[in-house]
Amino acid sequence: MNELDRVLQAAEDWSGRGIDFALATVVGVRGSTYRGLAARQLVAEDGTGVGTVSGGCLDEDLRRVAAEVIESGRPRLIEFDLTADDEAVWGWGIGCNGATELVVEPAESVGTLIGDLRSTQRPLAVVHHLDDRLGERTLVAVGGSGEYGEVATLAIEEGRHRVTEVAGERVMVEVLGAPLRLIVCGAGHDAAPVVRYGAELGFEPIVIDDRRPFLSEERFPQASQFIHATPRDMADAIEFDATTSVVIMSHNYLRDLDYLRAVLGNRVPYIGVLGPGERLSRLLDDLAEEGIEPDEHDLEALHGPAGLDIGSEGPREIAWSVLTEIIAVRRGAGAGFLRDRKGPSVVRGYDPGSQRPPGPTG
Repeated sequence: MNELDRVLQAAEDWSGRGIDFALATVVGVRGSTYRGLAARQLVAEDGTGVGTVSGGCLDEDLRRVAAEVIESGRPRLIEFDLTADDEAVWGWGIGCNGATELVVEPAESVGTLIGDLRSTQRPLAVVHHLDDRLGERTLVAVGGSGEYGEVATLAIEEGRHRVTEVAGERVMVEVLGAPLRLIVCGAGHDAAPVVRYGAELGFEPIVIDDRRPFLSEERFPQASQFIHATPRDMADAIEFDATTSVVIMSHNYLRDLDYLRAVLGNRVPYIGVLGPGERLSRLLDDLAEEGIEPDEHDLEALHGPAGLDIGSEGPREIAWSVLTEIIAVRRGAGAGFLRDRKGPSVVRGYDPGSQRPPGPTG
């Protein structure tokens, strides 16, 4: 059960027991925050909580705001700004240095949300209105029309929440029930950790191979689907879209050539090819001789060797390297060390190969 379903189940239980409550939803973040968009925390009138919107640093203030919302019966938009760099902030033991914007709404509004979600098929986008219609939501299905149709469909396809403006109105678009698919091309032994860790990270792993004995639940218990097809037939067996990431790892040159041929031109956001860069160059050269060349979108999506440079060794570490690269690509992050972008100046840019560690030397 995901966090939203757990929170809403608790809300129904509390309503049935006559416990009043408020629901806080993260609708904006700035700087370094513990939770991201659409995180939720249910707060009962006695201060009991389910879920979390912070690492605990906002709980006391949130309980106060929740009590006010319970009493008034009206939603509130509130920002907790912890970006101040002073002793007062750090003295409170706050573990983050960012700003979190929340909508805190009463039980009646939460009941409406529960009813709306039950009557609408997923995947869908929940458009949270943050201006004059605070506390209201518009639910939009894939391909939905209306003024929110385009932004909702894009969010669903990318599988990512966002804060944006539509016709001058600020909204938070939350995506529900649109799992990201992970196509693993090749069912070798080293594909097992890619499937396992991918599932743990919320992807729907799909394993494709033309060797039927390799496609088994015993071998890949976390796979959501098996596709028995030749690499050349992959394009007919899979519907590619913006929710799809592809990892080519059959370790057979001709199979990988066919897999790459099948996936190019399908506008997927990530194509990872295991093996050295020279091997990918040869694959692309062979495809070019057939008149198949990657376009600009393909070149942006192609990653070979696949994975982040973490010095990985062995199937498990390689799997983590590839999956973290997929996450970075999907979220538009540059990867690298956080300290080089957000760390104190004394450690930014420190090169352990050529410098001594900062601090006393004698």
